[in-house]
Amino acid sequence: MSPQATLVSIASLMLGTTITTSSNHWVMAWTGLEINTLAILPLISKSHHPRAIEATTKYFLAQAAASTLLLFSSTTNAWFTGQWDITQLTHPTSCLLLTTAISIKLGLVPFHFWFPEVLQGTSLITGLLLATIMKLPPMTLLLLTSHSLNPTLLTLMAIASAALGGWAGLNQTQTRKILAFSSISHLGWMAATIAYNPKLTLLAFYLYCLMTAAIFLTLNTTKILKLSTMMAAWTKTPSLFATLMLALLSLAGLPPLTGFLPKWLIIQELTKQEMAPMATIIALLSLLGLFFYLRLAYCATITLPPNSTNYMKLWQTNKSVSTMTTILMTLTIMSLPLSPMTFTIT
Repeated sequence: MSPQATLVSIASLMLGTTITTSSNHWVMAWTGLEINTLAILPLISKSHHPRAIEATTKYFLAQAAASTLLLFSSTTNAWFTGQWDITQLTHPTSCLLLTTAISIKLGLVPFHFWFPEVLQGTSLITGLLLATIMKLPPMTLLLLTSHSLNPTLLTLMAIASAALGGWAGLNQTQTRKILAFSSISHLGWMAATIAYNPKLTLLAFYLYCLMTAAIFLTLNTTKILKLSTMMAAWTKTPSLFATLMLALLSLAGLPPLTGFLPKWLIIQELTKQEMAPMATIIALLSLLGLFFYLRLAYCATITLPPNSTNYMKLWQTNKSVSTMTTILMTLTIMSLPLSPMTFTIT
């Protein structure tokens, strides 16, 4: 893929995200989502591998179906109420259709089927875009319409996403699929509280993007795509893999790391809303995800690589780590002490 084509795709991606997140008209929001979809397709298929082409096709079909449902939802609401404003979504059928469309775009259960396969079929950097930046426009629409959506339906989808994200990730050996099911599980946590505290959902989304970006960039630096490679490669960059272990534990939500903050606040919010059973269930379901995070952390730092040779060889190599990876990793591990200031801002 030529640098010019890559530049056009990245610029279109930024344009589509900006249009959707800054618009208050349904047609403009839909236009931004379509620009986003068309911009990311060349990046997914740039390797010209059959698996990449398959991932591109799956992504296009899923996003086209979601965009059609979103446009149908907004048109139906405008037909009955005369309103094209995003925040004025009041018709029950339109709310149901919008919930379905946003769930497909985000990858919430039961519309998660495309996300792990697409992430597995593309590169790590494109996977990072799919797991973070591409979820910002639909998450923005979900935040703007959260007061109109059905809380019971969102709660059921949240529990199902947390359960499937943890359960399906247990048997995976590919790092990209593990991170895909991790994304589904975290989206379940966000959906659990979006009807009650949208600002908290936005904070959880930002912290999730921060932690996921640090892990994706670290895996891209070390060129690790599966667990067996991670087990045999950690001795080459011990310090980077040590911080990767802490980042994985942060994504799992263990204190005193950054990932503990959103889960703690979400459980607190659910308890305030007199939904203690819901908070208990989703907290117990997070233990499923904790298992494969611990397995990744174990492979990253504790296992010994197979050594069948008797001669001396260089065990540590000097891999250049980008400044962005260093900054994101530091924030992923050490942002929890900043939480009092975060509470003051929000």
